[in-house]
Amino acid sequence: MTDTDLGTAVIVYDDPDEGTVEKRVENENIAYFQDHWIVKLDEDAGGNDVVRRIPIQRVHYVERSVEEFETEVKTLRNQVESFAKNLQSSLLGGTDDADADARTEEPQSIEVEDGRSSE
Repeated sequence: MTDTDLGTAVIVYDDPDEGTVEKRVENENIAYFQDHWIVKLDEDAGGNDVVRRIPIQRVHYVERSVEEFETEVKTLRNQVESFAKNLQSSLLGGTDDADADARTEEPQSIEVEDGRSSE
């Protein structure tokens, strides 16, 4: 298996102790999630990732090198669509394919006898 170079990123943000910080990381070690940039800083003795969550309000900019901008935008669009679908499901109740099929079928009619004789 070949090691794919995913590019690098530079994040510039305000740190309460250090002032303005510029950090260069591999693209695989930075992500945006829930109004925070998450940056992998290191690993602890147990092999767990040590990450820093940076609120979007403290970030000046993030500059990333990507192989194809179109692929990056498509990934972002997929993330937004997935988030929107999850939000819709949470707010309006989940629907699965069986529910959708049931709503599109023709109504069923059932004849009921009223118990009177037909004489």
